[in-house]
Amino acid sequence: MVRDVRVCFVGDSLVAGLGDPQCLGWAGRLAGRATAAGIPLTYYNLGVRRQTSSDIAARWEAECGQRLSGEVDARVVFSFGVNDTLWENEAIRVPAEESAANLRRMLRRCAELDWTVLVVAPPPCIDDEQNTRTIELDDRFTDMCAREHVQYLRVHQPLRHNDIWMRELRNGDGYHPGAPGYEQLAAMIGPHWLQWLTEPRTRLPTVS
Repeated sequence: MVRDVRVCFVGDSLVAGLGDPQCLGWAGRLAGRATAAGIPLTYYNLGVRRQTSSDIAARWEAECGQRLSGEVDARVVFSFGVNDTLWENEAIRVPAEESAANLRRMLRRCAELDWTVLVVAPPPCIDDEQNTRTIELDDRFTDMCAREHVQYLRVHQPLRHNDIWMRELRNGDGYHPGAPGYEQLAAMIGPHWLQWLTEPRTRLPTVS
């Protein structure tokens, strides 16, 4: 019997794939890789522009619940944080400790619902000061996921050293790459994503 695998990708505009003329982003590319590997699934992109972890925390369960109900292999991929670290109106939009607390609540609720979770780190932008704040958040998310026994993929630093990703950001709005950039991120995540789909309880290595 074929598993009814359903995956919700929850996050911000980077999850939505903003800037990709192919309208796939990294989430759509990962879904395509799964199908090509013989793992059919239904995927839902729940990325919303400009949303912070606080915004996402307020909506994610209701949206996922409509899509992951019944006897299915229910999975959630979270990725957010860049909007949290944005400096706006003389302040950071969401303090790092609040972002981590939002993530913790979401992870614990997923555990209660028996939804398997993967968390992807917030990627870099072209603003070095914001990237410094995002690295701090990445460290907090790493510790949080380790404590909650949830898979976490640290893609921020590898992407900062990825010429294609950074070039795509410079050619765009500084935050969202075009298709080649999203392909780089999908390729980075891809092997770990496929392992997660087939062996969800296995500890994944750090992306490097």
